[in-house]
Amino acid sequence: MTDDDRQLSRADRDLPALTVLALLTVGPRHPYDIHRFVVETHKDFVTGAPRSIYHAVQRLERAHLIEPIGSEQAGGRPERTVFALTEAGRAEVRRRVALMLSAPHGDRIGTVAALSFLGVLSRDEAVLALRARVAALEATIARQTSDLRAATDVPAILLVETEYERSQLEAEREWFRALVGRLESGELEWLSR
Repeated sequence: MTDDDRQLSRADRDLPALTVLALLTVGPRHPYDIHRFVVETHKDFVTGAPRSIYHAVQRLERAHLIEPIGSEQAGGRPERTVFALTEAGRAEVRRRVALMLSAPHGDRIGTVAALSFLGVLSRDEAVLALRARVAALEATIARQTSDLRAATDVPAILLVETEYERSQLEAEREWFRALVGRLESGELEWLSR
């Protein structure tokens, strides 16, 4: 576990809850509709669906991040409760996505989820979070480079995993730098809300 991993609480890493919050930014939905969207869009980072979606809805409702606003019933199907974000929920989803984007962590799936919901942020918030991630990656790369240089008494074969990890971080840094550039230049069009 890295220092950055400790910044993300268990609630911050709750991908079903993040998914519910993010999808409700578009408008009210019932849990089955959220589950259907997850399946149709291959949001494979949500494991254990549909049960995990329903449990997330219960947790988020208890935390007053979402609230029931009515119900709907189609045909002979059961009545379904429709939920909407509260203002606290809207702020929470933005906080979670920004945190997950800005803090590099060993959880690739969490990064994919945060990127999936990048649009809940404003363009400026997204750029700020992504720049923070690039800076954190640069600091980690510099530390690893320094550690490798200082390890003169260690056989090189025993350091290849650190070289590999540094190479992976360098590739991630470059990808995120390019994403920031695409956002700042307007090449990647931002969805208006």
